[in-house]
Amino acid sequence: MTAPRGELSLAERALNTAEEREALAARRRPPAEPPAWLIERGIGVDRLPVRVHSGGCWDARKRCTGMIIDEARRALAEGVQGCPHCRPDAALGIG
Repeated sequence: MTAPRGELSLAERALNTAEEREALAARRRPPAEPPAWLIERGIGVDRLPVRVHSGGCWDARKRCTGMIIDEARRALAEGVQGCPHCRPDAALGIG
């Protein structure tokens, strides 16, 4: 019975070491670049787009996801409201 316990102990130590290395590597990685443009979706089943934001907008909420510049332009052209605080329409030269 001693041999299996010893093997288990070795495996646990190896796993702990690997987890510590991964945690250290994760701390060393630079944070991900925030998206330049955000789309805010409404509440409910359909979750339709309700507002476009610039990436650093202070009024962007949890219901926002990142998008590329062409998607932001398209959303504004299709009538999705631009945020009145960060004014993505002005930043994109649309408004």
